[in-house]
Amino acid sequence: MAEELKDTIAQSLECPVCLTTFTDPKILSCSHTYCKVCLEKLLESRADDQMIRCPVCRDDTQVPNLDVSKLPASLALRNLIEDVKNQQQICTNCDSEYKPQAVVYCQDCGKYLCNTCHNMHSQWKDFVNHEIIAMSEISSGKVSIRRYRKCRTHPKEDEECFCSNCKKFTCFRCVVMEHKDQGHHVIESAAYESNHTKTIEELESQVEKKQSCFRNYIDLIDEQKKCVDNATKHCTYDINKAYDEAVRQLTETREILLGEVKGKTERVEEALEEMKKSAQQRINHLTTIAEMVTNRRNAPVDMDTLAVYDTLCEDLQEALNQENPDYEQPNKTCRKAKSSLFERNIGKDELGLGKIVNELVKSIALPTKDSMNVMINTPDGRMAVGCGEVRGVNIFSADRHLQQTVLKDVKISALGFLSDGRCVVIDKSNTVALYTPEFTKLNVMFETLNYDEGGISKLTVDSDDLIYVSYRKPEKIQVFSSAGGKAIKEIPCQGYEPQQITSYNDSLIINTSNTVRLIDKEGDVKHTLTSPSNTYLYAVSQRNTILTATVKYDEGLVSIDEYTDELKHIHNLIDEYKIEKPERHWYYLQRYRSGEIAFCTPDNLYIMNFT
Repeated sequence: MAEELKDTIAQSLECPVCLTTFTDPKILSCSHTYCKVCLEKLLESRADDQMIRCPVCRDDTQVPNLDVSKLPASLALRNLIEDVKNQQQICTNCDSEYKPQAVVYCQDCGKYLCNTCHNMHSQWKDFVNHEIIAMSEISSGKVSIRRYRKCRTHPKEDEECFCSNCKKFTCFRCVVMEHKDQGHHVIESAAYESNHTKTIEELESQVEKKQSCFRNYIDLIDEQKKCVDNATKHCTYDINKAYDEAVRQLTETREILLGEVKGKTERVEEALEEMKKSAQQRINHLTTIAEMVTNRRNAPVDMDTLAVYDTLCEDLQEALNQENPDYEQPNKTCRKAKSSLFERNIGKDELGLGKIVNELVKSIALPTKDSMNVMINTPDGRMAVGCGEVRGVNIFSADRHLQQTVLKDVKISALGFLSDGRCVVIDKSNTVALYTPEFTKLNVMFETLNYDEGGISKLTVDSDDLIYVSYRKPEKIQVFSSAGGKAIKEIPCQGYEPQQITSYNDSLIINTSNTVRLIDKEGDVKHTLTSPSNTYLYAVSQRNTILTATVKYDEGLVSIDEYTDELKHIHNLIDEYKIEKPERHWYYLQRYRSGEIAFCTPDNLYIMNFT
């Protein structure tokens, strides 16, 4: 009985949150006691709330100035812990009246052993694999001992059952006497603890996915902040250049202009920083409460700890149910800064440096007229425009600068990029070639249809690095692995020419004149969108929606719209913007990673911002 009483006292000295001996115990207004550190974590998980909700009884306690140290301390419990720590643990296996001091504890037997009993215990072959812990490790707090639950009504019986209705552990005798005829659902303790552990592991997995989602969101915000910084530097450079060419009398005008740019971009930076701060708070909230839940995976469960577990799981599930961040919001906020340009007073009579203007659409003339055959995003977020003759691929930044020209000796028909940065190119003869991220040709061969067999061809690459090559003449698509060789699959196009092809999630977007088709990877048409006969219609994927460009080629007007993945209209982004009419009716639509829409004709690249 003395040992059972001692185990009961030791168990009462454990915090129901961290499941270790109380450290600096603090009392809530409901009289339940917890470690100071555990209460600080509970308070942190409530964000800006100044209340702590008791995990056992769920009563709220006001925390003065959010300082847990100001809560009343449990001096009696603190003294009792010190007394228990100072007592020497005696052997619980010896039968003699004189009980020697214990040197180890057997986790499997649940007994403290002296040197003699330890030596006998280690020589029995049935006990060889038992887990033995030195008393020094237990007293240091490095290792927790596994306690065995005993029934309070029948102290000699183990609590080997769990009643789901009463939310309590019980022995078999209590099940027969108290729970059998009341419609209670009783299961083995081991089965309940197994389900308990599985639930914690599932929640931990959900937390990791949610944290990853917000980390990606923060990365996007950081990228947009860099774009804002670049826009500020670009405007500042132009303003300073004009100022240096003017006279000292323009100083006041210069300062006004710089202030205007700074005012615009600072507001955007503040908005982005607030988004980042909010996302980081969500991550911290998930981390704190998840740590408290996952700490309970292998812990024994009693009434209080069960109540704590239920409360923490409810808090964690509530956090997991919150909506994911709106990835479009940083893009929209950043565009307000990136659309700001400095317009200098050149050839004007008025004295001044110039003014800041907002430009919705930027037009860039391609290096050679009537040359564009394809446009695609590069892995680093720029835009690659391929030319049909031996003119290579021109790479443009979102601020309309031509930064690089590559593959100058290739007649480009289409191109794409693999996930590792390698470039896939198909030329006018329908030969597919693979290049390194530095555009050095690799020795990889693909058995494609030649021009006489396949006619004009295009290609796209999906998220699994499979290469889809479309042919107009036989109206079909071949699928290749990045290792080259023969096609691993063919997809029929049922009565239509695949003029342009784009990978979209588990589907393909096929553009044909004034019709867009969303097909699965077996060739079945899932959704169709058709524009009037005097127009061309082009579509491209953007995350979980689809952008379309409708071109009235006789009038030189382009409209940009956004659709769902079922090709249902969401809203119009740009309505009938006037473009320079090209000689050849061939267009491409893409979107920069930073949010700008890129629309390309055979002669010009248009970069469009919208707020």
